Amino acid sequence: MSRTNAPAPADREDGTTTAPVGSLSHGLKQRHLSMIALGGVIGAGLFVGSGAGIAAAGPSIVLAYALSGALVMLVMRMLGEMSAANPASGSFSVHAERAFGPWAGFTAGWAFWFLLCVAVGLEGIGAAGIMTGWFPGTPEWAWVALFMLVFCGTNLAAVKNFGEFEFWFAALKVGAIVLFLGIGVLAIVGVIPADEAAKSAETAGAATGGGGFFPNGSAGLITGLLASVFAYGGLETVTIAAAESEHPVRGVAKAVRTAMWRIALFYVGSMAVIVALVPWNDPAVVEKGPYVATLDYLGIPAAGQIMNVVVLVALLSAMNANIYGASRMACSLIARGQGPRALGRTFGGVPRPAVLVSSVVGFGCVLLSYWSPDKAFMWLLNTIGAIILVVWFFIGASQLMLRRRTEREAPEKLVVRMWLFPWITILALLAMVVVFVLMALEAETRVQLIYTGGLTLLLAAVGFALQVKNAKPAAATAPDAGEPAEAERV
Repeated sequence: MSRTNAPAPADREDGTTTAPVGSLSHGLKQRHLSMIALGGVIGAGLFVGSGAGIAAAGPSIVLAYALSGALVMLVMRMLGEMSAANPASGSFSVHAERAFGPWAGFTAGWAFWFLLCVAVGLEGIGAAGIMTGWFPGTPEWAWVALFMLVFCGTNLAAVKNFGEFEFWFAALKVGAIVLFLGIGVLAIVGVIPADEAAKSAETAGAATGGGGFFPNGSAGLITGLLASVFAYGGLETVTIAAAESEHPVRGVAKAVRTAMWRIALFYVGSMAVIVALVPWNDPAVVEKGPYVATLDYLGIPAAGQIMNVVVLVALLSAMNANIYGASRMACSLIARGQGPRALGRTFGGVPRPAVLVSSVVGFGCVLLSYWSPDKAFMWLLNTIGAIILVVWFFIGASQLMLRRRTEREAPEKLVVRMWLFPWITILALLAMVVVFVLMALEAETRVQLIYTGGLTLLLAAVGFALQVKNAKPAAATAPDAGEPAEAERV
């Protein structure tokens, strides 16, 4: 139910919450949430960014995406367990606060907000680049401004507008990837026209030829692994959106339970089709993108333009989703006393000030790409480089802490359970540590790790200072000092 200027929220013993300056609506329908969960896994990073991973790892990119996909699947399972037990628009930020205290929720939440705002700018730049290719002479910044206005407007309105946009964006992305996979499989088995099938047959050995399955050795696999890890970023949005759906618990549970086949089909399946049809060292894989290169290789008419439309849809979808996710995360943080109170106000169940600020920050990142591309903009890119891994680590550590507490206090809330707890959770955390170490060993990713680490430490210090400042003597007598004092109504 939508309310405006509602009382401040706080987690209660019965699991309900109330909000400080307003509460969010429940305008997302189950069909919206289902399609957001299905299409949210398909991003521009898959369509374009995967080319660099293929060029580095060769056919072993399939293994890289399978390994990183397994890690992401475990992260989503852990997040799903906590979000189904305690749905909140702050998602993992709320869970981190419940597990470790306000400083952890502050750190994870604002780091993720910063990541999403910068990502909005990057996606706007990418979408504008496609539009200027279709309409030469038009300024890129004007296209970005147009996209920002459109999606800021949709997010300022009722949440169902965001849901409708994402529903159709996701439907187009899912349709495109399924069609691509279908064409690829038909080419591999020789069902497509004879001349094209022959061409495919010549390169069907690409998975084992041209240097073998590991043409660049373990170094290539590591590079591909790091590239694939960050391609999965954004899956967390579905747990944020679930809090505004008609049935939050059911929505989260369904999204998490289908995560495995979605990752396997869309990511791992795509990589397998591409390396089976196109030589991994073909320059077109990077220059045009692996999907365009594959369709061109098969002689599909206007393949480049077809994929440009699909990539544009993926970029616009990501912009829309990231403005939404950033605004809800900011609203949640402010509702828990961890940000400027004015930004947390809701109107008709929509946190409009948070939407506006998140959009303005995203557009500011675009302006920096023109004003200071080699300094300020590169600083932004490096700073967000490993934030998603930091967020995943918070998710794993929080689930490790909260699982036993939930089993003790409210076992009926565990409608989604992490497999083989606590061993698989510990394994996932160790895998994340391995990724951090691999990033430290690579010169390019080492810079990102340093910048992200600096931001994380700064946020943690500010969060801890606020926690100390806001601490009250009564906290010592609280039933559970690990529970947050405030959390939003969802």
